[in-house]
Amino acid sequence: MSIHSKMGAAERDALLAGYLDALSLVERLHRLLLDVIKDEFERIGILEINAVQALLLFNIGDNEVTAGELKTRGYYQGSNVSYNLKKLVDSGYMHHQRCEIDRRSVRVRLTARGREIREIVAALFERHAKGLAESGAVGREGFDEITHALKRLERYWTDQIRYIY
Repeated sequence: MSIHSKMGAAERDALLAGYLDALSLVERLHRLLLDVIKDEFERIGILEINAVQALLLFNIGDNEVTAGELKTRGYYQGSNVSYNLKKLVDSGYMHHQRCEIDRRSVRVRLTARGREIREIVAALFERHAKGLAESGAVGREGFDEITHALKRLERYWTDQIRYIY
């Protein structure tokens, strides 16, 4: 017996409405995060890097990675990551080196300039986490609940991609 046959029409409609609201919120929050990062960089006078690139530097951190690894970790889409990595290398925020084993693959890591950008983003996120906790808006337990629910959603979507065909 499917879940559809166990639910009434009103319950199905409410479930769908909740799902669509959550999807819309995830999308809006991502765009808003990029705006927050952009505003921080404008405030401190760093205009040569965009929010996506700053977030990319933050996510790479102390790691040495390939564009493919960033894509498989789920951070970025193909052409988007390649374009931004090239821009960051050209601007001196990242080092790049051809992989000895697979010459088509390029490994990247942050330069000192890239680490400075990463620290700016890290400080911004730390201020926000502290501000949210101090204001009572969201504390550690709230973030644990949000993260747990989002990980379940991520797992469900990943399974849909892997097993649908």
